Amino acid sequence: MSLDDRKRVVRQHIELTWNKGRLALAEQMHSRDFLYKSSFVGHPLDSAGFCQMVQAIRHAMPELQVVVEDCIAEGARVFTWSTLIGTLEKPALGYPSSDKVLSISAMAFWTLNPRNEIQEICTMFDMESFRAQLGLETRAFAEKALP
Repeated sequence: MSLDDRKRVVRQHIELTWNKGRLALAEQMHSRDFLYKSSFVGHPLDSAGFCQMVQAIRHAMPELQVVVEDCIAEGARVFTWSTLIGTLEKPALGYPSSDKVLSISAMAFWTLNPRNEIQEICTMFDMESFRAQLGLETRAFAEKALP
């Protein structure tokens, strides 16, 4: 499969999960040993856990849209830079609801296996910006670096 094909697989997964909520179809794209790691969740999730997390976020943010800003592939890896846009209408993952439209940047490294199944997604969300947009307390960089 070409690098462009791998990028298409990743974009399709984003579209099916975050933008459309078609989680059963997206889950078919996962390898048996699928693993999701994220700064948003704090612990690794398997395929079922990933789908439950997406479902919970989409329930809290029903108008959620993920826009892929950039997508780069090399070998079996794909990198995406995305922006999540939506209103947190209901509390989710320990965060309060808000009437503000939020814009959250995310970077993800995707690993595809030789069958072009998604084996791993490692995502870093800009949580400090997210917290600031919600009006929650943020910490200075030096404070975050301390134990």
